[in-house]
Amino acid sequence: MVKEHDFKKCNQAGFCKRNRQLADTAAESGSSWTSPYALSPDSISVKEGQVQATILKTINKYEETANLPITISFLESGVARVTVDEEVRQKKDIDLRHNSAARKERYNEVEHFAIVGGLALDKGAQVTSQDKLQMTVKFGPSHKHEAVIQFAPFSMDFKRDGQSQVKFNDRGLLNMDHWRPKVETVVDVKFEDEEDAQKPEGEPEIEKVKQEDESTWWDESFGGNTDTKPKGPESVGLDISFVGYDHVYGIPSHAGPLCLKETRGGEGNYAEPYRMYNSDVFEYILDSPMTLYGSIPYMQAHRKASTVGVFWLNAAETWVDIIKSKESRALGMGSKTSTQTHWISESGLLDVFVFLGPTPKDLSTKFSELTGTTAMPQEFSLGYHQCRWNYISDEDVKDVDRKMDKFKIPYDVIWLDIEFADDKMYFKYDENMFKDPIGMSKALDEHSRKVVLINDPHLKKKDGYYITDNAKSKDLLVHNKNNDVYEGHCWPGGSHWLDAFNPAAIEWWKEQFKYDKFIGSAPNQFTWNDMNEPSVFNGPETTMPKDNLHFENWEHRDVHNLNGMTFHNATYQALLSRKQGELQRPFVLTRSFYAGSQRYGAMWTGDNQAEWSHLGAALPMLLSQGISGFPFSGSDVGGFFGNPDKELQTRWYQGGAFYPFFRGHAHIDARRREPYLAGEPYTQIITEALRLRYSLLPSWYTAFHQAHVDGTPIIKPMFYTHPNEASGFKVDDQLFVGSTGLLHKPVVQEGQETVDIYIPDDEVYYDYFTYDIISTQKGKTTTLAAPLDKIPLLMRGGHIFPRRDTPRRSSGLMRFDDYTLVVSLANDGTAEGDLYVDDGESFDYEEGQYITRKFILDDNAITSVDAEGRDPKSIVPGEWMKAMHMVQVSKILVVGVPNSWTSKKEVEVESDGRTWTAPVDFVPAEKGRAAYAVIRGLGVRVGDDWAVKTT
Repeated sequence: MVKEHDFKKCNQAGFCKRNRQLADTAAESGSSWTSPYALSPDSISVKEGQVQATILKTINKYEETANLPITISFLESGVARVTVDEEVRQKKDIDLRHNSAARKERYNEVEHFAIVGGLALDKGAQVTSQDKLQMTVKFGPSHKHEAVIQFAPFSMDFKRDGQSQVKFNDRGLLNMDHWRPKVETVVDVKFEDEEDAQKPEGEPEIEKVKQEDESTWWDESFGGNTDTKPKGPESVGLDISFVGYDHVYGIPSHAGPLCLKETRGGEGNYAEPYRMYNSDVFEYILDSPMTLYGSIPYMQAHRKASTVGVFWLNAAETWVDIIKSKESRALGMGSKTSTQTHWISESGLLDVFVFLGPTPKDLSTKFSELTGTTAMPQEFSLGYHQCRWNYISDEDVKDVDRKMDKFKIPYDVIWLDIEFADDKMYFKYDENMFKDPIGMSKALDEHSRKVVLINDPHLKKKDGYYITDNAKSKDLLVHNKNNDVYEGHCWPGGSHWLDAFNPAAIEWWKEQFKYDKFIGSAPNQFTWNDMNEPSVFNGPETTMPKDNLHFENWEHRDVHNLNGMTFHNATYQALLSRKQGELQRPFVLTRSFYAGSQRYGAMWTGDNQAEWSHLGAALPMLLSQGISGFPFSGSDVGGFFGNPDKELQTRWYQGGAFYPFFRGHAHIDARRREPYLAGEPYTQIITEALRLRYSLLPSWYTAFHQAHVDGTPIIKPMFYTHPNEASGFKVDDQLFVGSTGLLHKPVVQEGQETVDIYIPDDEVYYDYFTYDIISTQKGKTTTLAAPLDKIPLLMRGGHIFPRRDTPRRSSGLMRFDDYTLVVSLANDGTAEGDLYVDDGESFDYEEGQYITRKFILDDNAITSVDAEGRDPKSIVPGEWMKAMHMVQVSKILVVGVPNSWTSKKEVEVESDGRTWTAPVDFVPAEKGRAAYAVIRGLGVRVGDDWAVKTT
């Protein structure tokens, strides 16, 4: 288990402790507490959707102030942004540590890495009122949004339709540690009468020194490591209240429930704040606010029919406290609950975006406009990935490949962990074990399969290792506080770290992936970025010292949570550049991430354990990733550490078939557990789960495309799909897949042979495998049989989704197979759905080389039209589209058909000016099973408009 004492609690992080104590003091003082921050009305200027002013922070009773410039930006999207900085610090005024090269100003470059758009100002925003106390700005669509800015003490109230939604500093916890000089020696001045004491001339900080604990201002020790702080304390803190909201979600990644818990103690609550400080947390514990490998400081609050959110744009170590507050309503109408949060970061700007919804989909769209959508993946990456630490040779790889085929188990990718590299020197195969890596890749390519190689940011310190030598000679490595190349320990032993904040380092990294440099690499090889938090075995909290220096002399403390994303980006760019003219989409898996990492690939939840509890914890974690903008996510199937028994392994494959990223993985000390080793009946049951995944790949790919277009989660929790159903707001153990209407609940308990699945509405649901009608009241659960060979999977009425029914070895071999459409009729007899398909590997879709269809069943006809209204004949087909011209929708399965179909033997089909008939097989309803019909031999091209008339 993780050694919790190796990682800080809030009271062991000086800045967190100080800000939490401020919250305690404010709470104890009650109404007598006054925030020392006031916006100067005389400093206000308003121009084209932006308010600029100065906040004055009163430092002490002598009314000394620090000046904090504030910019409030109202964006065209209806999002608001509040940014508070500190007046530019003059180098000559700062007594920095000897030889320090650290930058002097607050870190202000997170936007450069995380934000890609959505910053256009709402030039129609209007100041609708202003007096000596406050001003009001209306903004957003139809000016339905308001920001009420109170001057003294400074606070903000964000409203929608006249109702308060989000408040800043209404509890008075705003805090920005202002710059102050370090006083090496403090004279112990005592006054007989403190009330009459005069401030000693030339000693401006005496009063502060006497009252505050400076023990962590200038340096701080933990676990035998000392962090020196040349700029002194520079934390930022702010209380953010969600008015009338009882449920909050987001701020991944944490191993806890989707609906975030309170953090100030009490039954069932946490005693510690949620922490975001990307770390290598070995064998992480569950139901905890401890930090994990990545962080997205984005939180959304939800109540019936309303969703709002905030994005805290700060890459330093951050803690978030959450408490609930009940307020009595007038006239005895009960009470409403608000959620009060307290955000605390060690350094950087106070920079917060506010999203006023009102729907979860609105938030997904607006957040993705800012940080980008998930990269459109290669289709192979949605298949099954076979991995362990480690496949030890190219013969080992080919043996696994042969056995997967022998047992008819589909898969797309086999992975190589750190042992593939010669003495842990990445970009260099171990020639004793991998004698012919090109031959290995070619053997996989024969069945359209790929290989993924690990590539970590640490470079082995070894004379003569050309990668490290070259990077060092070009000054592309992270430096220590003395501005020398930093050395720490990781898998290779003594190591240096690539500084991917440096644009020159990215350009250099791209060169290393070219086929003529990375000997043994091939076009069907892709990359896994592990350990990029960064993990440093002998570093503080198993990571890099905060006083290390990155490009342009920013301290590591300022950029820590961005580090993994910069390396992820560098590798993504490298795979794009391997060979001129070879423009296939990269696939890069990352362990560490930040807001925006979705633009570069996939993530997984790290080093989980082969235990039932970790199987249960996976889905809430992945749902949190999806609603926070990074939906291409997965969890190690089977558990990384330990040896799952065969029941657990089987159930994990059944659940993993519904993870966006589907990979089996195991530790080097774990027993081999490839699916064919499980034995019967387990191997066959696992194979059926894998085949289910492969048959539904067209639907998964369509969901990924939707995520790529507008940030929609790929797997969705109940509050997202049914935002008005309060009984589902805490449900996090089941999911909907894309817009298919497929509702899945994994079995996560040993020996369990039934599941209680929550039904969020009054629509009809059908069992995916038997077509049984599932009936229960809206907002209630119903019990489904789930023996070991049965996956609990329902089809919600009203949907049409595509699948491919011919079993194949890999997704690439399914590329030109015909489609089946599955239609689940709604209570009103209608249904609709989508299909998106492109070549699955290139960027030709950006040039219109794709097929996108809208399927509708209504008025006794099933129709297919271009989802974007394009005329198919207006598209000049490339090679792939020419091949797709012969791919058909060969079959339609209609579940829930009415009795009028009893005598139906055929249907009329129309397409491309022609009319013909297709046969129908009708099966009447029986013993709770819905009637269904199979329309065979349609002969319609998937990319054409067509209609099937059912009367």
